[in-house]
Amino acid sequence: MDVKAYMADVGQQARAAAREVARADTGKKNKALLAMAEAIESSREALLAANAKDMTAARDNNLDSAMLDRLELKESTIDGMIEGLQQVAALADPVGEITDLNYRPSGIQVGKMRVPLGVIGIIYESRPNVTAEAASLCLKSGNATILRGGSEAIHSNQAIAECIRQGLEEAGLPAEAVQVISTTDRAAVGELITMPEYVDVVVPRGGKGLIERISRDAKVTVIKHLDGICHVYIDDDADYDKATNVALNAKTSRYGTCNTMETLLIHEDVASDILPRLCMHYSIAEVEVRGCEKTCAIVAKAVPATEEDWQTEYLAPILSIKVVADMDAAIAHINHYGSHHTDSIITENFTRARAFLNEVDSSSVMVNTSTRFADGFEYGLGAEIGISTDKIHARGPVGLDGLTSQKYVVLGDGHIRT
Repeated sequence: MDVKAYMADVGQQARAAAREVARADTGKKNKALLAMAEAIESSREALLAANAKDMTAARDNNLDSAMLDRLELKESTIDGMIEGLQQVAALADPVGEITDLNYRPSGIQVGKMRVPLGVIGIIYESRPNVTAEAASLCLKSGNATILRGGSEAIHSNQAIAECIRQGLEEAGLPAEAVQVISTTDRAAVGELITMPEYVDVVVPRGGKGLIERISRDAKVTVIKHLDGICHVYIDDDADYDKATNVALNAKTSRYGTCNTMETLLIHEDVASDILPRLCMHYSIAEVEVRGCEKTCAIVAKAVPATEEDWQTEYLAPILSIKVVADMDAAIAHINHYGSHHTDSIITENFTRARAFLNEVDSSSVMVNTSTRFADGFEYGLGAEIGISTDKIHARGPVGLDGLTSQKYVVLGDGHIRT
């Protein structure tokens, strides 16, 4: 296959489809989304069979447990895809919304209209459910999309792509509005990120190496986050039961996600009371604890942490723990070592909670809850295209609004400037 020619053809079709999708009304877009959900429901066996092929190949290629976890399609995963499509269909359509419309002294009215970005390229690894999530959000926000999944999920992604195609055609929208790249050749990624004439924005979802490469080589705008080094800080005014439950969930709910806690910070005045109980639960869950000197003095099984541990996204049953002097020290640690993804404080002190919210420089900052909630679905976005740790154009879970831009609109009645 001539990958360059193939990708140019995909890009041309996406650009043409983007124009049709941008002018599609809300009813037509919703009809396509609900038809996609029905197609996925009726294709459960085919989806699971396709995924079984990918899982067998992944095991044969000795992919790690975190990758296998993200790759596997279960009945519950399919349920989530269907629910996500239905939720996005139920969300308000942002396209065409006019805000901040005000009269100027000249008599004209000036406001802002929300508009699609155009063509969005999405590059992702494992997680075949991203195919449905990305398609739904791009379509509802009036964009065409080019999806390039990992080679490890090729059968799953193509099976889901067929369901998406059926939904688009049933609603009378061009099938090219959502294109899933059929080649596993890595050169396709290089072409996708260097086609500004066809692609307006690229969203990479995957490992740090992939995202660093795309950020470095792309000739189009990139919405990204490099890694998820998330923290939970247990304050000396924390409720012990809340602290234990949150710290356990944030780490052990799932190991291979970007919103999993990687470092636990705890106030020195309560460390000796909370850590033994908490680390007993971590031991039962077979989580390896790597701690600072004070942590190791309290927890016999803790391994001394290195400087590298504080800046590592493990994506594994490994947790670094640091005992800190106070909240200010915790915030300083988070802002220095964190990845600006998600960080949480456990405290009953309202003043400290507000200070933590104000001073922690992350895309999601939480009080008395698990970092695992940092997710577009949980935030009511229906689904997410990814989580951005950039400060512009979008920050945090990127939903419909993050996939649109705004343009100024000016209304007059024959007005001229004097």
